[in-house]
Amino acid sequence: MHAPQSRDTARGHADADPQHLLEVAVAVAQEAAAHVRARRPEVFGLVGSRVGSGDSVASKSSPTDPVTVVDTEAENVIRERLAQWRPVDAILGEEGGGEADSLDGVRWVVDPIDGTVNFLYGVPAYAVSVAAQIDGVSVAGAVVDVAAHTTYSAALGSGATMTDGEGRVSELRCNPVSELSMTLLATGFGYGAGRRAVQGALIRDVLPRVRDIRRIGSAALDLCMVASGRVDAHFEHGLSPWDWAAGSLIAAEAGARVRVPSPHTPGTDGEIVVAAAPGIADALDELFAEVGVDRPIPE
Repeated sequence: MHAPQSRDTARGHADADPQHLLEVAVAVAQEAAAHVRARRPEVFGLVGSRVGSGDSVASKSSPTDPVTVVDTEAENVIRERLAQWRPVDAILGEEGGGEADSLDGVRWVVDPIDGTVNFLYGVPAYAVSVAAQIDGVSVAGAVVDVAAHTTYSAALGSGATMTDGEGRVSELRCNPVSELSMTLLATGFGYGAGRRAVQGALIRDVLPRVRDIRRIGSAALDLCMVASGRVDAHFEHGLSPWDWAAGSLIAAEAGARVRVPSPHTPGTDGEIVVAAAPGIADALDELFAEVGVDRPIPE
């Protein structure tokens, strides 16, 4: 694979033009997605099977929070390619950690498989997420829906697009929904029982006020679904930067009103991420304030 050509500087940082960073993000995310796609049947066999070798799956923050050998492999693919193409940049990855506090210059924020539980079970909703941030602000990002062979991408100020497996490119725009009662709302739940109990109570209060709730299992894909109009809004507590860095930019560039934590806030703080179509964003904010969704849910 050839390295994307470098372009001019942006915001005073050498070799940090958002369009160039976008080319890198897309190329790296697609290469990692191809690895994930090829490795699942090799590790787990038939769709739906969760039987791998004894070291194929481990737990992280809780027994319900898995990491697979393919997560680690895919992040290594991303890190190796970024080291080749962007050797002086910082990297923050879900599995390998890294530059959590490095907000000066370009920082890559990567999630090798967002939706690992789906990946483990063979549910076709998991993604590779790669974002470039400058001074903590996402300026380029790519999210690859691995099973669907679909790439969502955006550069700051340039809009968002979706490229399907045949190479067809579509511009992304949020739905023109204007009634809160007609809002299809996506969300996700944490791994800890305490946070889940609070989230369940909030859903009880929110559900009667919207069209319906969807729980896909990948925050990165949820944010891209807001961008593409497959859902009208998404909210979730306790996401880490790698969960939202690319998807939030894609949603914002498609017209969504987006709220994310500061770029160094860990998921354990329980801050909220929100992306909403502009026609219902104010009403959704009011509902969230009324029922307490806005409050953090720390671990």
